[in-house]
Amino acid sequence: MAAFNTLDDLPDGQRVLVRLDLNSPVEDGEVQDNRRFGRHAKTVAELADRDCAVVLMAHQGRPGRDTFVSLDQHAEILGSYIEREVRFVADTYGDEALAAIDDLDGGEALLLENTRMCDEELPEEDPEVKAETEFVKALAPHFDAYVNDAYSAAHRSHASLVGFPLVLPAYAGRVMETEYEANTAIAEREFDGQVTMAVGGTKATDIIDVMGHIGDKVDDFLLGGVAGQLFLRAKGYPLGHDTAPDMDLFDSQYEETKDQIEAILDERGDQVTLAHDMAYEGEDGDRVEVDVDELADNDIDFLDIGTDTAEGYADVLRESDAAFVKGALGVFEDERFSVGTVTVLEAIAETDCFSVVGGGDTSRAIGMYGMSEDDFGHVSIAGGAYIRALTGADLAGVQALERAAE
Repeated sequence: MAAFNTLDDLPDGQRVLVRLDLNSPVEDGEVQDNRRFGRHAKTVAELADRDCAVVLMAHQGRPGRDTFVSLDQHAEILGSYIEREVRFVADTYGDEALAAIDDLDGGEALLLENTRMCDEELPEEDPEVKAETEFVKALAPHFDAYVNDAYSAAHRSHASLVGFPLVLPAYAGRVMETEYEANTAIAEREFDGQVTMAVGGTKATDIIDVMGHIGDKVDDFLLGGVAGQLFLRAKGYPLGHDTAPDMDLFDSQYEETKDQIEAILDERGDQVTLAHDMAYEGEDGDRVEVDVDELADNDIDFLDIGTDTAEGYADVLRESDAAFVKGALGVFEDERFSVGTVTVLEAIAETDCFSVVGGGDTSRAIGMYGMSEDDFGHVSIAGGAYIRALTGADLAGVQALERAAE
């Protein structure tokens, strides 16, 4: 367990500054609802119910991108989840924001403008530097406590994440608390039976770093996605190659990870299970499957593991005491190539094992294919922070909370 304080340690009736992560897809200027709102709403509702005056901070996008927009729509979406008004002020720490903060009563909630519209927020700097910014120095005197609920942004050393714990009593929100516990479980918990991890996705470099770090904690890695193809390539199969001049998915990652892959196969080959059949799009648009032993050329774009492989992976997961998922095993957004990802997730949902499904893309498949998050131990809303936790890297936001607790 992390050595930070939680909402259980926070007195009622406080004026609290709360950092959320409401970063969302934006389509034609419209902010899209997603599971982050529902998760964070529980923290906000609890604080409001405890007669706290709740002032919220969050970011959206990055300067220069289409997703870099105001948080006015976020306030409306969040309010629909907590069934009370979330006021919005188009200011972060200026006179307008401070007046709105001071006007807030217990049980009420206010969302400040996008933190990344402040120049002092984004640069990655030490907490001591961030604590001396005008951003922190202007806001902190108006509050009794600071709450960080933004686990998915906790790997960033930004002012709203690491500056306030140096100048205010600091606590972890419910999302921060549950995400940290679930995402560090593979490294910190002891399980009685088999520990299995299904790994895929397109960022093979991340996955391979994870495998190297937690290899002694996992009995069986079930590989799909880009990483699975690169491991097959390392074993001499004609997969995991870019098949067009403008394709940049496999070759560069293979060059970067080749030595790591070979070391893992050499040292932990018995812990790595690779696909023995793969799926691709045939000439008529149908799903076609082929045994990897029958492949002769490198000119096929494989989009999923094969059905037989998927069912074998499912059998392993059903017998596991703990199951972790990071990354999709195929292009599940296309139903034709959802077999690997969905079969694995359904197998986990059917068992009583401890389970964590990590990463926004993978967890989207749960709702897309009619499964319920309640059938999994934990469905993480974190991406980069989840990977860093699995590789044992420090999370600046968590470290700031631990330091405050000392």
